[in-house]
Formats: sequence, structure tokens, C-alpha cells
Amino acid sequence: MASLDSVSIAILLGAVLVMAGILSSLLALRFGAPLLLVFLIVGMLAGDSGPGQIAFDDVRTTYLVGSVALALILFDGGLKTRFTSIRAVLAPSMVLATIGVLLTALVTAPVAKYVLDLNWTESLLVGAVVASTDAAAVFLLVHTQGLRLRPRVGATLEAESGTNDPFAIFLTLMLVEFISVGQSSASHIALEFLREAMLGAIIGVIGGRLVVLALNYVALPQGLHAPFVTTAALVIFGGAQMVHGSGFLAVYLAGIIIGNRPTRAHNSVVTFLDAATWLAQIVMFVLLGLLVSPHRLLSSVGGAVLVAFALMLVARPLAVVVCLAPFKFNWREKIFIAWTGLRGAVAIFLASIPMLVGLSKAYLYFDVAFVVVIISLLLQGWTLAPAARRLHVALPRAERGPRRVELDLPGQLEQQLVGYPVRSKSLYFRRGLIPSWSKPTLVIRNEQILTPTEADPVAPGDYIYLLAPPERAEALDRFFVDMAPSSAPDPHLLGDFMVSGEHTLGELAEIYGVQVDEHQAKLTLADYFDINLDRAPKEGAELGLDSIVLVARNISGGRVSVIGLRLPEDEEVVVPQTRMQAFRRKLADIWVSVAGV
Repeated sequence: MASLDSVSIAILLGAVLVMAGILSSLLALRFGAPLLLVFLIVGMLAGDSGPGQIAFDDVRTTYLVGSVALALILFDGGLKTRFTSIRAVLAPSMVLATIGVLLTALVTAPVAKYVLDLNWTESLLVGAVVASTDAAAVFLLVHTQGLRLRPRVGATLEAESGTNDPFAIFLTLMLVEFISVGQSSASHIALEFLREAMLGAIIGVIGGRLVVLALNYVALPQGLHAPFVTTAALVIFGGAQMVHGSGFLAVYLAGIIIGNRPTRAHNSVVTFLDAATWLAQIVMFVLLGLLVSPHRLLSSVGGAVLVAFALMLVARPLAVVVCLAPFKFNWREKIFIAWTGLRGAVAIFLASIPMLVGLSKAYLYFDVAFVVVIISLLLQGWTLAPAARRLHVALPRAERGPRRVELDLPGQLEQQLVGYPVRSKSLYFRRGLIPSWSKPTLVIRNEQILTPTEADPVAPGDYIYLLAPPERAEALDRFFVDMAPSSAPDPHLLGDFMVSGEHTLGELAEIYGVQVDEHQAKLTLADYFDINLDRAPKEGAELGLDSIVLVARNISGGRVSVIGLRLPEDEEVVVPQTRMQAFRRKLADIWVSVAGV
């Protein structure tokens, strides 16, 4: 009976610890503290050196939980990664994820050697353990601090943090093997790296495709799609690891494959994995916190602090500057990418590998990684948002998205039902705009289900459901949030071939002779972009209109405010001066009305 009681006590204490981590996140959000740091502190307080007095030294269990948690985190990151968004930054991201990790480890190693009294191999192992950035830490902090990064910067950080873990793990394992065995060769390391990378990539791509096929063609009971995908991710991870491939690379690639293909229950899978990943991070950080001994830390904290500052202020910036030199990043973007090299669970997880195999000085690696993570989360984590704004890599904060409901429709994959509450200040209610690729299907009013015709006109407080392709569902959000106040664009941007977004298609047709459908003539150019773009408009977005191309030149309040006209190159377009003068007079009238002068 005593053994049964001990199991019950372990379950109770484990659940209480996880609940404490979840509840403490509310306090952390209130004061802007990095949440991962909170979970570590909860684990430390529960340990044998804290008031909890829980004696825990099970490195094997910690490694097992850490492996599962990291696999789910990487899979979830791949699932949310749109390949179109990272395709343009694949080259710089891959260079940072491989050469950048190696350079960071090499530059950190000399500091570790002299401040921690290690040999060169042991010093390089310290550098490898703390060399990679942590995807969970980076994007959890970006999300909680409400940051919208410039697309190229955000995509680079996303791709780098998702792909540098496999290389850091490989480098750490090679160094642990070298220290254990005492010998190795460059050819052996190169062959091991190629084998792990190739097997991981092959298993990840094949596994991802098989999961897509299973989701779409196997009639799973309702509610089992998400657990199936989560379990399949762990099968892919374990299978790759069994044949000595990179399981972490495999699950990340599998996530990208699944996330970029049309599948059943996509949204329920993403929601389930969000919760599973969040729970996995909490459990992993609490366990890592339990392994920490504050008394043991005192003997190495001084050297660990010096390693942390050398990593943040020298090694990471130098690696970023060298790796991004061939690419067109400005100095502000490079500084921010260097400063956003946050260390998190991956570093402490890697530091548990020497403990697992019983290396000498194993606890030193763990303690150094722990101090580096604490300092990184405190300094870099708390200053992430101010740094982004000071360096001008943060976009204006977007309006919080509306509460969106997404329902899969059995029997097909091309459309799903997307529902929104109708707001009085929304673009849909005020302008009656809806994208051309969506179709209003039903309206709920006072608990009654109506067709769009029966509900016409739609009123604030109604719920409207539309048919839309699953990959475009998120793009509908901008039609159901409160419209931001628009400001008048810079008049200096306007010329013969620059026009205001408030002009109508009919006015454009009158001046430039393009053909416009009668029912579209009263649409403004901004409306035309909203209706026909798959995503929220960005500078440089293009749309065809008869023989000309409209180019978004300026965005204000989430809408296109200035539009450039790209005329046919093979035709000489002559615009009568009198009409142009009339057009500019109309333009001036609009500026007066918009500015309220």
C-alpha cells in the first residue's frame, strides 16, 4: 500500500506543479516576465533546495520528457509555418542554422576554456550546448509582447530557430561521443552529419505525406484527428532516431508538409497541438528546474555569467554579421536578429545529455546552460519589444482578431465554414465588402438560423457564416475587426501614375480608359484590393485591372491608401491634360474631405 500511496502522491504533486506553472503565467503576463523563466523558477522552488523539498535527480526521465516536448514544439512550429512566407529567406536561415551555430560555438569556446578551467573539447561542448536559439522562447515572447515583426525578419527568425536545433543536437552528440571514446575524425563527423540530415529529411517528407493521406482518406471518428496527428509526429520522430537520422529535423519537415497541404480537421489539429505544446513546455521546464541545485550553482555561477555575456554580446552578433553578409539585410535587422538569439529549453535539454551518459563535469555543463538561459530570458526576453521598436523592425500592432469559428465540411477539402460576429465598425458592415473567393451561407440572429437573403440587411450582433478555402480563412479576419481610422497619404507620393485608394474604379476608367464592370464602378481602389487579395494588403501587392496593374504603394489603417498604376509597356498611353487636371482636382477634394480641412 505504501508504494501505491507514493504513486498517488507523485501524481498529486506533479499536477499541482503544472497547475502552479499555468496559474503563474497569468502573473507573468501582467508584468511582462518571460513565461519560461517562471516555469523554471517553479521547478527550482519545488526542488530539494527550495521550500518544496522534492528530491529529484532522474536525468533519464527528464531527457525522455524533453525529447518528446522538443519534438512536439518543432512539429507545431512546422505545422504553422507557411512555406510561401519562408521561401524567400531559406538561404539566410539555413546559413544561420548551420554555419551560424558552429561559429557561435567556436567563438564561445575560448571564453568557456579560460573562465571554467576546461580543455578545448570540453569548452567546445559548452559552446555547442548554448549555441542554438530556442524557437519556443522566441515566438512565445514575440506573441506575449504583442509584436508584429517585419515579414523578412520574422520569417528568418522563424526558419532559423526551427532548423538550428537539429544541427546543435548533432554537434553536441558528436562532441559527447568524442569525449567518451577519445577519438574521431573529420570524415566520420561529415558522414554522420550527412546521414542524419538525409535520413531525417527523407523520413520527415515521407512521414508528412503519409499523415496527409491518412487524414484525408481514413474515416477517423470525430475528435481523433488531432491525437492521431500528434501521435504520428512522435512516430516519425522515434522512427528517424531509431535509424540514426535526425528525428528533430524529421518532425519539423513533417509539420511543414502537413501544414501546407489541405487536410481534414486542420484547425482542430492546430488547436490541440497548441495546448499539447504548451503543456509539454511547462512539464519540461518544471523538470529542468527540479534538477537545478542552487548550492551547486554557486561554484560556477561567475564563469557561467561571463560565458552568457560573451555569447550574447560577441559570439551571436559575430555569427549573424558573418552569415548574413551575402544577403541584403540592413544593419538594424542584423542587430535585432543578433539580439533575438534567445536561449531556452533546448540549451538545458542538450546539457542533460552529458549527465545521461555520465561524462565527467556533466553537472557543470548543466549549470552553465541554466545560468545562460536565465540571463538570456531576463535581458533579451524583457528587452525584445523595446529593441524591435527602437530598431524599427516592428510593424504597428494589429487590431486583435475577431473570434473566428471554423468548421470542416465532410466529403470535401476545398471549402470550410467560417463564422464571425458582425461588428458595427467592421469593414464588412460599413462597406458591405467581402472577398470574391468567399460566399455568405447563413446568418444567426436571435438564435434563429437565416439565409443571407432572409437576414438582409445584416445587423450588428448577428453571426455570419461564410464558405471559404481553409488556407484563406484567416484572411477574412480583416473584414470583421473594427476599421482603423485612415489617415491621408503623403501628397508627395501622388503624381500622374499615383492615385488615392479612395478613388473609385469608375473614375480610374474615365481617366485611363480601362474597362470596368458596371457593378464594380463604385468600388474604391482600396475596396478592390480588399476584395481580391488573399491576405491583408502589404506594400508592393499587385492586382490586375484590365490592361493595367495596380500596385499598393502605401498602407494606412490596414488598407491601401496610395496605389501606383503600371501601364502597358507596349502601348503609348496619352492622358489628356485637361482630364488629368480634372482628376487632380477630384484628388484634392478627397484629401480635403479625408483630412477634415
